[in-house]
Formats: sequence, C-alpha cells, structure tokens
Amino acid sequence: MDREDAAAGLARLEGYLLSQAARQEAARAGDAFAGALTWLGSGEQEEIARRFADHHLALRRQILRAVADRAQELRGEYGHRYAVLRRRTVTVAAAAVAALAGVSACAAYLR
Repeated sequence: MDREDAAAGLARLEGYLLSQAARQEAARAGDAFAGALTWLGSGEQEEIARRFADHHLALRRQILRAVADRAQELRGEYGHRYAVLRRRTVTVAAAAVAALAGVSACAAYLR
C-alpha cells in the first residue's frame, strides 16, 4: 500500500466519521425539537423528530455543497491570479538579468 492509497483510505474514514457525527447531531436536534412538543403522542414525536433530522441533514448537505462549490471557484480564481503573478515575476526577473548583462557588457566594453 503506498502513501496515496493510505491517504485516500484515511480521507474515506474521516468522511464516514464526519457523516456519522452529523447524523447523530441531526437525531439529537430532532429529538430535542420534538420533545418540546409535549402535546404530541410518542409516535407523533418520533415522526416529527425523524422529519426534523432529515431536514437538518438535507440543509447541512446543501450548505456543504455551496461551500465546496465556492472553494472550487476560489481555487480557480486564485490559481489564475497566481499564474499571472508568476509570469510577471519571471518576466521582471528576466528583464533584470538582461539589463544586468547589458550593463556588464557595457562596463566590459568601456574598460
């Protein structure tokens, strides 16, 4: 097993653990919400808790997708900016080297 396989396996494990934690959080939130509705029967509270948890998870997925999409957009934007700055830096460095070579050539010629 190489490092890439190990890293991919750890990423999958981390994703699984995060999803399980999100499910538990949603279930707790659903139970708390439904538990406050004391006039409902136990079956009704269970149904409300399940629906609340489902909604909570769907909302969490939607937010996570929006964050991931924005991160991808930013990666593209900053990647482009980095490439432009890198080209400028290389161009300026090349111009500086050329100017230094020209000055050195002139100094050698004038001696």
